[in-house]
Amino acid sequence: MSTHRDGAKLSHFNDAGEAHMVDVSDKKPTRREAVAEAFVELNADVLAALPQNPKGNPLEVARFAGITAAKKTADLIPMCHPLPLSFIDVEATIVHPAALLKTGGGVRIRATAATVAGTGVEMEAMTAAAVAALTVYDMTKALDKGIRIREIVLLSKKGGKSGDYVRSAEPL
Repeated sequence: MSTHRDGAKLSHFNDAGEAHMVDVSDKKPTRREAVAEAFVELNADVLAALPQNPKGNPLEVARFAGITAAKKTADLIPMCHPLPLSFIDVEATIVHPAALLKTGGGVRIRATAATVAGTGVEMEAMTAAAVAALTVYDMTKALDKGIRIREIVLLSKKGGKSGDYVRSAEPL
């Protein structure tokens, strides 16, 4: 098993250093929840055009894509366990340029996933946020090829053996 410089072990490697799926069969099923976020940076013209998109409402399509992606995480990430999701929600919110500290406006994607299982739902929340952000890109790329997806991060997690985690607040 590979170890980090602080002594923490990387769980997806066996003693020979080979990647493998972690055996969670001995873990007690508990309620677990994770929240992840992504940001799609859009210029003012693209932001203004969002309501008139001929492909449909990009924010609603992104929400549905994120929900679908969360349910398919184990199909996309090789070492993830298939989980019975008890809840998945994706919010897509327009952020106007004046509200940001570092850059222009865009769409903030926030994904929340929950389960009662023997392993966490961080990857499901992160996958939902990432795919929802990619969907916003797909639905707006005709207007601007310079769109950036950035800051796909885990904001928090609750439950499980490793305990709770809350990301420290950082300005955009």
